[in-house]
Amino acid sequence: MHPFRWYMPTRLHFGTGSLELLSKLPLPGHKALLVVGQGGSARRLGYLDEVLSLLQRRGCEAVVFDKIQPNPTSEQVDEGAVLARGEGCHFVVGLGGGSSLDAAKSIALMMGNEGAYWDYMGGTTGKKKTPKFPAKPVVAIPTTSGTGSETDPWTVITRLDSREKLGWGCDSTYPQLALIEPRLMLSLPPAQTAMTGMDAFFHAIEAYLATCHQPGSDVLALDIAARINRWLPRAVQHPEDLEARIEMAWAATGAGICESLSSCISHHSLEHALSAFHPKLPHGAGLCMLALPYFSSLAPFVPERMADLAKAMGQPAKADAFLVGLEKLIAEVGLNALKLSDYGIVPEEFPALAKNALDVMGGLFSLTPMEQDENALVHILRQAWRP
Repeated sequence: MHPFRWYMPTRLHFGTGSLELLSKLPLPGHKALLVVGQGGSARRLGYLDEVLSLLQRRGCEAVVFDKIQPNPTSEQVDEGAVLARGEGCHFVVGLGGGSSLDAAKSIALMMGNEGAYWDYMGGTTGKKKTPKFPAKPVVAIPTTSGTGSETDPWTVITRLDSREKLGWGCDSTYPQLALIEPRLMLSLPPAQTAMTGMDAFFHAIEAYLATCHQPGSDVLALDIAARINRWLPRAVQHPEDLEARIEMAWAATGAGICESLSSCISHHSLEHALSAFHPKLPHGAGLCMLALPYFSSLAPFVPERMADLAKAMGQPAKADAFLVGLEKLIAEVGLNALKLSDYGIVPEEFPALAKNALDVMGGLFSLTPMEQDENALVHILRQAWRP
């Protein structure tokens, strides 16, 4: 067994009724920046007003920042931080899907640090500065069962002009408090349920396959893979099924813990390149379209672990059976008809996409149990592409 680390500082409250605790638990200040998406669903569904009311009952004032788009940008992070500093906010509440939670964590980092967010990033254009001060506290309230951002330090932000979609995090960007209320996920449409659920699935299986896996992440990853295989099709087909929503809410949160104890691998790097070039591409959709050729190429290098995953999904304990189970799951949740070409991705881009994946998210390649160069990535993209 190789050495590993274990640091999980987030206080987690899970289950129906958890959101009510926002009016009862100690909070890290009396004025919050409340970060939500620009689509308006949190407002339309009443979740924003509910959170504002609970904060008010706790004696906490809130300023709403509602400009976060899917695949949030560094400009939005900087704008949110300027607003938070100007309003004298003490902490940040992220309400929504992974984009809102990631943006909340990045804004929290910039509330106490000078300059622009990208000054602290790596990639190809970041200045790689070390933040002088830790992030301000974050309260995370997810409304989707996908990213697991409520229990990990990672925040994925895009710089549009350089086409860089970069994951970053540090100890202080773990949320201080996470309230996972499955009721908030009942309104998630089937397609979004499927895409976010598959994102959680890939977090778990990549953590199991990563070279930095450890006993804690292994046990949890196999459980999450089995849980999503069983419950995600039901959540997609019966969106109002609270039991399925509860199971998927835990699956996403648990997969986020897997990411923290282990890591994602280059499957995520390659998808980040796709959605950096094509920001309207949903992350979960991109992962699904890459999945079969990607994991087919990986299977010969980790046959025992692939067999474990196959068994968790109710398949024979064989590496190739995992690919059968994966293809079946993607079909059962209605994502098997997705095509890269539908999002404007063309074969002429493949070399640039491969280079971007290696340049911007190269760290995950060092945790992937096989060597991959640009040619290998282009080959995966060619196999994944359909006109």
